[in-house]
Amino acid sequence: HGAMTSRRAGRVMGMALAALLVPALLVLGVLLFLSPGTPKPFLDDQGRTLAGSISEKVFVKINGIDQGMFIQGRSARNPVLLYLHGGVPDHFLTDRYPTGLEDIFTVVWWEQRGSGLSFDPDMPPDTLNPEQLVSDTLALTDHLRARFGQHKIYLMGRSGGTFFGIQAAARAPERYHAYIAVAQMSNQLESERLAHSYMLQRYKDEGHHKMAQRLEQAPVGNTVPLPDAYLRVRDVAMHDLGVGTTRDMHSVFTDLFLASLRHREYTLSEKINLWRGKLFSGSRLWNTQLSTDLTHQVTRLDIPVYFLHGVHDYTVSYPLAKAYFDLLEAPVKGFYTFKQSAHTPFFEEPDKVREILRADVLTGRNGLADPQ
Repeated sequence: HGAMTSRRAGRVMGMALAALLVPALLVLGVLLFLSPGTPKPFLDDQGRTLAGSISEKVFVKINGIDQGMFIQGRSARNPVLLYLHGGVPDHFLTDRYPTGLEDIFTVVWWEQRGSGLSFDPDMPPDTLNPEQLVSDTLALTDHLRARFGQHKIYLMGRSGGTFFGIQAAARAPERYHAYIAVAQMSNQLESERLAHSYMLQRYKDEGHHKMAQRLEQAPVGNTVPLPDAYLRVRDVAMHDLGVGTTRDMHSVFTDLFLASLRHREYTLSEKINLWRGKLFSGSRLWNTQLSTDLTHQVTRLDIPVYFLHGVHDYTVSYPLAKAYFDLLEAPVKGFYTFKQSAHTPFFEEPDKVREILRADVLTGRNGLADPQ
């Protein structure tokens, strides 16, 4: 009787393991199928690779570290645009939000030291600092200038990328045609206080007492690092209220994490590293950004400067960016307000962004800028 009971228990356990293993293998199979890891080519009307186009994923040794990037453009003869991402690389979002930037530029979607394609768990943590990222930006700039035979390129930063981008542009203006800031950081600690106040009031007005209570119990003060309780609710609340990455993006899990898993230009391991890198690099860079007031650090650029900002952006404050723009000295300046955008106008209002790039940025003018 004991032997029969033991065999029966073994069968039950085996069936239970199989019930768990089969779905897990199916999920793994789907993820692998969705992860060939190769960029899509540009095609002509006959479905052939477009002559003169470029679409590649490459790794370049920058200041001793292999760093990855996507380089895409309908013509490799177009001007080069080096793009600096924020807290997490966002090239995967072009699946849902095509930008059309590759119609105008050869776009370099660089995934910076410690992030995404450039994540290395063995990288010394102390090498992940603002000075190093500025140095990496300038080194990659020189590589791109040499590779594409262009004396100058264009530099675009978004969110956290603007923190390093504006410093790189100030340090080496001779390497850039212009600096383009999307959601330019300035005084980020003050930006967080403004965001907290706005989100708390919104939740109170909408009768969402649970979220209001969470924010009330996690005030943003004058010190860095920010309270863990606030950081746990921050991104959830911003996306829930439509003031985060985009106005129509309401879930970090669904709209960011799951979207990255569906992106076919990453391998599965690269998708995992995208979020490992977010955890690895996030706080190391974030606290420095919070404790630095760029309005005192960079007050002049010797190249044309363009700020693009969504009025619904509370990840990086719109009014603070406007105030920074007003005091910044530059030979040509343009501030562009996007009334239908939150944190990423080139995802949310791409047609308007392309019009500005063609009419103003490529010509060194500011005719489409907001009236001053």
